[in-house]
Amino acid sequence: MAINRNHANVSAAQLRVMPLHAVTEVYGTRGLRCRLTVEADRLPDDIRRPVLDAARWANALHTGQRRTREPYVNHVLRVTLRMLCHYRVTDPDVLVAGLLHDTVEDQPWKVCGIREHGPPPRTQALDVIADRYNLQVAGLVAAVTTPARPDGVDRIGHYVTHLKEALEDRPWARVIKLSDFTDNGVGLIHAVGPLVARSAAKYDPAVPVLRDLLDRTDTPLEADVKDHIRRQLNLAQQRFTAILAV
Repeated sequence: MAINRNHANVSAAQLRVMPLHAVTEVYGTRGLRCRLTVEADRLPDDIRRPVLDAARWANALHTGQRRTREPYVNHVLRVTLRMLCHYRVTDPDVLVAGLLHDTVEDQPWKVCGIREHGPPPRTQALDVIADRYNLQVAGLVAAVTTPARPDGVDRIGHYVTHLKEALEDRPWARVIKLSDFTDNGVGLIHAVGPLVARSAAKYDPAVPVLRDLLDRTDTPLEADVKDHIRRQLNLAQQRFTAILAV
């Protein structure tokens, strides 16, 4: 398998060794989707099929949604690829939940197939995910979905408290959140505009919480993977400090 851009071909082997943000910068969404297909083709059919189905659904659900410089779906593709390639996660429920981890928070109406009106139908969206996949997937998505913030509650404290409470008894949800946080935190240098400082202020106090969750013996990752993630958290915090010092 190869993709072509500006008349230059890249093979599957080349694509597999490129950093995920490099794939994004050079080949965009198409490159990330190709990378996921390449990686999924190495998995048994009972894992590959739901992962590719969730990738197609996530693409449809996030159509038209953007981050500062890219289609939003790029983020969920990288989160899942990071777990698959760097964390060596092959549990289909975890990978599917990674692909859908922001759908209930951002696109609940689309998940339910209804017009956008009224309060976000988050409970109904989780029910749809459970029906399409299973309760485990829905539970993982629920655990990494930040609940609506009550009026008057500090946004940063709300986010950090959610991490502490929602991930306390959900080891696999911690893995999804660690990949999500790495993509948002280490990848913050790829963002532009006022979101950069706002995100750094939000993410910086979350690093100690995530370090603690990572270090717990029931967090289901190998020791070398945990070491890799610790380095990523350190790098993210260095970047937050630099951004907030400006």
